[in-house]
Amino acid sequence: MTKYYMPPFTENPLLLHCCCGPCASSCIERLLTEKRSVILFFSNSNILTKEEFDKRLACVKFLAEKYSLPLVVDPYDHDGWKKHVQKVENYDKEPERGKRCTLCFEYSLERTALYAQQKGFSFSTSLTVSPHKNSQLIFSIGQKYPFFECWDFKKKDGFIRSIQLSGEYGFYRQDFCGCEFSFTARYAPATPGAEEE
Repeated sequence: MTKYYMPPFTENPLLLHCCCGPCASSCIERLLTEKRSVILFFSNSNILTKEEFDKRLACVKFLAEKYSLPLVVDPYDHDGWKKHVQKVENYDKEPERGKRCTLCFEYSLERTALYAQQKGFSFSTSLTVSPHKNSQLIFSIGQKYPFFECWDFKKKDGFIRSIQLSGEYGFYRQDFCGCEFSFTARYAPATPGAEEE
């Protein structure tokens, strides 16, 4: 794992799984307002290419530098992620927000949990800031592991604030979740004649 600046931790540090810089921005702001010591954990092997992975990581690196926060980068392993989501029958036909997405959350949160356990940290995730993600589902996955904290970052206008901060920072804002299936769902050409139905 790649590690960046690692200052001494204050009491009760929180490892924050960062799905991307735009989402993490308002989560970090809120946690720091709550006087939490934050360690960033970028674990996103769901992302379809290393190039896309690096584009999203660049925004998280910016946040780490801006707030002088430690950043741990989990190695990119798309093949490992894909093997995990293939546990769902017809995984490539699953709709967005279906069973494949649940396994995707499980993959990243398990990796976050394992690192948190090794270091003795509590942990949470920026996934809950998105209006496209079910916070209760994410909580149910996270709570399978010790020391998970249920932060619903959508609350207190977290998503709106993330858009504001992304604009201020000039962040790349992706328009698909990350995997090849979400990319296809987002950009698949309309079925010929569908508009006539």
